[in-house]
Amino acid sequence: MINEKYKQMLSAKSVIRELSEYATNRGEEIGYENVFDFSLGNPSVPCVDEYTKAVIEMHENMDPMEIHGYSPSLGNTSVRETVARSLKKRFGLPYETKHIFMTSGAAGAIAHAVRLVTQPGDEVITFAPFFPEYMPYINDSGAVLKVVPPRLEDFQINFKAFEEMMNEKVMAVLINTPNNPSGVVYSEETLQRLSMFLEAKQAQYGHEIFIISDEPYREILFDGKKFAYPSKYYDNTISCYSFSKSLSLPGERIGYVAVNPKAKDADILAVMCGQISRGIGHNCPAATPQLAVAKVIDKTSDISVYEKNRNLLYDALVNLGYEVVRPGGTFYIFPKALEEDAVAFCNKAKEYDLILVPADNFGAPGYFRMAYCIDTEKVERAIPVLEKFTKEQYPNR
Repeated sequence: MINEKYKQMLSAKSVIRELSEYATNRGEEIGYENVFDFSLGNPSVPCVDEYTKAVIEMHENMDPMEIHGYSPSLGNTSVRETVARSLKKRFGLPYETKHIFMTSGAAGAIAHAVRLVTQPGDEVITFAPFFPEYMPYINDSGAVLKVVPPRLEDFQINFKAFEEMMNEKVMAVLINTPNNPSGVVYSEETLQRLSMFLEAKQAQYGHEIFIISDEPYREILFDGKKFAYPSKYYDNTISCYSFSKSLSLPGERIGYVAVNPKAKDADILAVMCGQISRGIGHNCPAATPQLAVAKVIDKTSDISVYEKNRNLLYDALVNLGYEVVRPGGTFYIFPKALEEDAVAFCNKAKEYDLILVPADNFGAPGYFRMAYCIDTEKVERAIPVLEKFTKEQYPNR
């Protein structure tokens, strides 16, 4: 008999993917250049040339067994060493190879991290607005995801609601900064307050509470901001990283778990990930992207276009009267819809070939997300369409 749970999930597909598919189909009808698709967070700038050159050189010159054979269960040792050295240099924490586990992107990293520090029935708390895929990431591990409602004025942590939801069953707190979907970057003050609160709760409950820090956008920061690295503020932190956004490599599916060297059992947690892999069929990512990212470990693609696109859209939205928090990073912007029902709002926008994502599944009903990882020329052409839609559909707003 087939698994009914996954059968039922077929009728509740990701709204982001559904809208992206709609945009693709609509593009076949009228030309994709005429569809203003802000649905999918797929990087729009090329990966760095050095990455491509590294892949070509490896395949031409290296022992085929080294790049086509199985890599170690924890990931290629030299790559883990390179990642640890980079993190130590950048953030000042004493990472070693033993603290790093290579994964298939940040999703694979979160899948391992939650299983490291929870057992079935334990609770994990996250903060709205949040990436909807956190639901299956956490709940399919046997843990239970609880969502703190958003602080709408700035999308920093809603500590009042968080404190009310906190209880002894919470074993982990899942954070995402810079944040998808809001683009907000958690401030140093927010992270310090979170750290102090969790330290107190660890003492009160008599068990560790881990932060699982989802960090695929940490390189995409605007206005000269510096990344406040969560592990610097709280010892029991597990960083989950992906090269998908910084190097524009989402199709390579490569990332890592980095266990804070000061965390409880830090010397064995990454090693335990290898055992978790045996149960979830992860079995280590491909060797080629592991070896190639090590060659460009501290580089990024030319991500300056995202800040330019942010500026164009933010200014346009504000001028049209939208309520919107200015993103500090990522390639998302998260305005409030012009009616209470964001799904209805986004459906009206589709009539103008504006593809916007309603935020009900992000834990912020009444808002919508725009992924502006598209060509600037297309952003510029989208703005008059957004203006036309707004003025025609909401003349009395």
